[in-house]
Amino acid sequence: MVIDHLQNVFPSVIWDEQLTWLARRRWTPHDHLDYQAFLGYLAPHAGRLQLGVGVTDTIRRHPVVISQSLLTIAQVTRRAPILGVGVGELLNIAPYGLDYTHRTSRLEEALQVIRACLNATGPLEFTGRYFRLEGARMDLRAPRGRTPRIWVAAHGPRSLTLAGRYGDGWYPTLVATPEEYAAKLALVRGAASAAGRDPDAITPALHRFTVIGRTEAEARSMLDTRAIRALGLAVPGQVWRDVGGRHPFGDDYNGLAEFLPESYGRSELDRAIAAVPMEVLTRGPLLWGTPEQAVRRLREFGDAGLRHVVLAPVSGLVSPRAALYGLLATGTIAHALE
Repeated sequence: MVIDHLQNVFPSVIWDEQLTWLARRRWTPHDHLDYQAFLGYLAPHAGRLQLGVGVTDTIRRHPVVISQSLLTIAQVTRRAPILGVGVGELLNIAPYGLDYTHRTSRLEEALQVIRACLNATGPLEFTGRYFRLEGARMDLRAPRGRTPRIWVAAHGPRSLTLAGRYGDGWYPTLVATPEEYAAKLALVRGAASAAGRDPDAITPALHRFTVIGRTEAEARSMLDTRAIRALGLAVPGQVWRDVGGRHPFGDDYNGLAEFLPESYGRSELDRAIAAVPMEVLTRGPLLWGTPEQAVRRLREFGDAGLRHVVLAPVSGLVSPRAALYGLLATGTIAHALE
């Protein structure tokens, strides 16, 4: 899964060697590749790997253009590509003069348009508040068995309903516990049943940032580094309250969805990073520990319904050694879960 970002979650004012060794090699955290071009480059070389974007949004990208790009990728891969799609994040929207209001309503219309594009057999007609198609053509078809799979990045009640109505998969990031995962998956499946769809046909997935060490003590020490603590600022205020803390950006702060990294000064961020409770990292939406501990934790999510996990080893921010081990550990964890 490749990401679709214009900005990183790390603000420029703290992007230095005190944060991460990567600052020696990259002068900015905001140099992201375009996902469509990048997937086009990767696709002929992917072999049996399944490729996807996790996730794009329908504010910067028109749903017809999104559909065309994924149908194009489907021509040159061996497996159906995954279209991860959600309401978007403010850091990729507001600085570029785009409107972040009514984003869930916009996503609902976009999902209807994307579905129509993937199944089109003639001219497309659609009249909505945000999108309009009049005699529109999308005649590009995926090869047999390679129609792109729509995974909806949903967390709130309304977007969870959209995942059930329109998604082939549910792809959350900020679900912290197996209990929360099971409850939200039940909402997705209930919405699918209400829409006359097979709820068991929806892939329950999860994106999980990982901090994996050779020992539990090593992993815990990485949690206390500046880079990993900074990631705690992207965790919603509700998680902070659950562990007895208060988010420095407000109790109702919605985490990554509304984080604007370039709007804060160095001193404000320094204070905020120092205020991150260790419990936000150990009990929040972060997978940490040894590979064996990670496997046990993921099996708990498996008992809650999880069937496909995408691991992102952010421990690579800590050191080159941690980066290498994080990649090796990802393979170890994957094989253990097969």
